[in-house]
Amino acid sequence: MAEPNARLIQTLIEARQRHCFPPDVRASAPEFIEKVLALLFPHFAQRLDCSTVGVRSEVAGVEAVLTRVLDTLAPRYPVSTHDIPQRFMDALPEIYEWLRQDADAIFEADPAARSVDEVILTYPGFYAIAIYRLANALHGLGFPLLPRLLTELAHQRTGVDIHPGATIGRRFVIDHGTGVVIGETTIIGDRVNIYQGVTLGALQVQKSLADKKRHPTIEDDVVIYANATILGGDTVVGRGSVIAGNAFITQSIPPESMVTRRSEVRARQGKTEFDELEYHI
Repeated sequence: MAEPNARLIQTLIEARQRHCFPPDVRASAPEFIEKVLALLFPHFAQRLDCSTVGVRSEVAGVEAVLTRVLDTLAPRYPVSTHDIPQRFMDALPEIYEWLRQDADAIFEADPAARSVDEVILTYPGFYAIAIYRLANALHGLGFPLLPRLLTELAHQRTGVDIHPGATIGRRFVIDHGTGVVIGETTIIGDRVNIYQGVTLGALQVQKSLADKKRHPTIEDDVVIYANATILGGDTVVGRGSVIAGNAFITQSIPPESMVTRRSEVRARQGKTEFDELEYHI
């Protein structure tokens, strides 16, 4: 008598033999984030150790996690240099400074924020930006896989999906955050504010375009309100522009522009309603 589920069992055995990732590789993302955020911001620490010995130990712990993950992934993703963890640690002071500026900018932009500490501790926008900046640094150093695991962790926890390859300047603000999507080749300047539901995406989704710039460029001092969609690698939103909520943009916007939504009230079949009109630059 044939073994029950024999075909399924054999198929899964063969698939598992081909599987190249160790079972604990996914767990490395939350472990790393917990350690590095607790190191940089006491808001995320389970206990606060202000001694030199304690902080030195936390620094060593972050570097140890990176070294272990890099060694684990080495058979699948060989890298040209093994000093990536140390180079990341060398970059942490600047990353920390940028994140402090992000937190300050979020506090200044949101009337509901009572302190910068509140922003760091409770705002999903800051949490997503923090994970993005850490993942982006690792991505730039050529660290395999972990940057994508990190930004997907942020996506799961905040609803904000930022590819680690995106380029984002200083004092970046994400307000509320849920539904924000920022693609791999997006370039965002300094002092940019975006709201929930904003998509900075590609006009075409084709594998052959993988090495091309597919996502828009947002210049300095731009504000993009909720649920706006901006698509295309050649699309540039000029410095100082304001994009209204629900805008759909596939062409460049000159600097200091305002993309507005105009509504008109008129009677239709004896009833009064709002008819939505197109966007105007």
